[in-house]
Order: sequence, then C-alpha cells, then structure tokens
Amino acid sequence: MSEIILTIDGVDLLALYGENNSKLNLVRKAFPDLTITSRGNNLKIAGAKSDAQTAKATMEMMVRMLKDHKELSSQTVTDMLKGENPYEVRLPAGESNATIVYGRDGAPIKAKTRNQRKLVEAIDQHDIVFALGPAGTGKTYTAVAMAVRALKHKIVKKIILTRPAVEAGENLGFLPGDLKEKIDPYLRPLYDALDDMFPADKLTQMMTSRTIEVAPLAFMRGRTLNDAFVILDEAQNATPQQMKMFLTRLGPTAKCVVTGDLSQIDLPRNIQSGLVQSLDILKNVDGIAQVFLSAEDVVRHRLVKEIIKAYEADDEAWRQHKMAQDARRNNTTRSMPDKTEEASTNE
Repeated sequence: MSEIILTIDGVDLLALYGENNSKLNLVRKAFPDLTITSRGNNLKIAGAKSDAQTAKATMEMMVRMLKDHKELSSQTVTDMLKGENPYEVRLPAGESNATIVYGRDGAPIKAKTRNQRKLVEAIDQHDIVFALGPAGTGKTYTAVAMAVRALKHKIVKKIILTRPAVEAGENLGFLPGDLKEKIDPYLRPLYDALDDMFPADKLTQMMTSRTIEVAPLAFMRGRTLNDAFVILDEAQNATPQQMKMFLTRLGPTAKCVVTGDLSQIDLPRNIQSGLVQSLDILKNVDGIAQVFLSAEDVVRHRLVKEIIKAYEADDEAWRQHKMAQDARRNNTTRSMPDKTEEASTNE
C-alpha cells in the first residue's frame, strides 16, 4: 500500500476538479482500487503503489494543462485516462502559440493544436495551401484569421471568401427570397467567422466597400484576383472544372487557402470532386502545400471527436467489406471454366 499527498497550487480547484467533482470522479472511476480524497489544496491518493503513481501523474498533467491552456475539459481528462498525451495534439504555451489576430472583443485568436499551427506556418510560407480535415477542426476559422491578419498588416488589400453553392439534399429554387437570400445560408459559416473578428459596424462597412467579399464560387468566373487573400471553403463540392477555374483566377500578388472535408462530398455520384483531383495533380508543384487535420484537432463539443471517429470506423468497415466482396467475385470469375475452350475440347 502507498499513500501520496499531492499539493495543488496555481490553479482554480473548481476548474481542476469540475462541478460536483465531475472531473475528479472520472479519475476515481478509472482507478477503482484507489481512495482519492481532497481537502483544501491537498489531494490524498491511497492504494497500490503503481496505481497511485499513475493517478498522481494524471493529476499532475491535469494541473499542467490547466496552467498552460487556462482550460481543462472533461474530454481531455478522459483522453488522458485512456493513455493519450494531450501535448501530442495541443500546442504548448509560448512563442510557438503566438496570437494570429485579436477578435472583436479583444480576445486573442490562436492555433489550438499542432496541426492548426502547421496550417498557420504553411500559409505564411506558401501562396496556395490546401487544408483538409473533418468538421470542427478549425481549418476555415484559422484560414479566415490568417486572412484578417494579412489585411490588417496591409499584406493584401482585400479578402475574398467563396464556397460552391451545392444543393446538399435541398433545392435552391424552392428556397424563399432573391438570389442573395437563397445563397446566403451556404455562406453563413464564413460570415460567422468574420463576426468573431470584426465589430458589426466595421464588418458592414468593409463589406459595403468590398474590402471583404463573400460570394458563391460561380461568381469567380472571368475575374483576376490581385492583392487578395482568397479562401475557397467546402472545396470538396467543387467540380474539376470549377476548381481549375478558381485556381487560375489568382493574380501574382494573391494568397489562397482551399479548405475541404473529403468525407462530406455532396456532389452527384457521377461527378468527381475537383478537390480530390487537384490534390493528386498538384501534389508536387512547388509553392503549394497540403495540410491534413484529423479528429484529434476538433475544437467543438467534446462529442464531435467521438462522432467523427465512429463514422471513420464505419467507413473503414465498409471499405473492408467491399474489398472482400470484390476479392470473392474475382476468385469466382477466375475459377469458372472458359465456355469457348470447353466447347472446343468437346469437339
């Protein structure tokens, strides 16, 4: 038996333990043979030595995460208890996690994960960047923050945000309103990101003066985009022709980020995604970068990461099933006698 007294300093105990000790109870549940009690700033861990040391290390990492990131979610605690090291995904505090831009309320907007930081660095170093990953990984939000920074630093003169208006199970023609009112719902996520970064009156002024422009992808045809930071969002729903059209609009002083989620292609089955095609065609072109984000980069509700993982597992099971079906079909075809040869032999 071992008894460890851990003194906790420098963090809010409510933030560490959770309301009604919800986070501490997660630790207790993971170590049912230990007795873990808290009194003031002291946490007593009693039980088998190896388990007590592991529980102590977990609590120390929880304290460290709270100090470094000013937040500690229940999901992060659960991940730690599963053996995941949050520092393999989350960025450490310090220079490597520098502020991209300040939001409308003065709050700093930063990369929250290592892959988001890779995206920031790729945008700094390349004129065209493809950012791929599932919903909630911050790819669009990070790209918009980088565009706002470039505008504020006068690296570009305008921001252009665009999306393909694909009818994902809905028909544009039956939506109420004029063309702008029909298309705006498809562009709402871009407006939401901008709302976080500019006061409402300032954003309205910049959109009126076309310093910031939000438009469907079809409206890019025939234009040359100079002195602009251009973001193509939801690019998995662009056709090959649209993707080529968009990428060839860029002027010599433009920067471009293309974001997409290859698991959410809403195009008809007989139409290839232009994003899929361009990733293959342009993978070796100097000056173009590809950054991949994963479920580990999700910064939305704690369940979003689990939902993405579940869908990925289901997709993988389906792929394996299809491969097994194809293999059985090929084996059956090879084992069938050739009727022409059989007839010849009989003659």
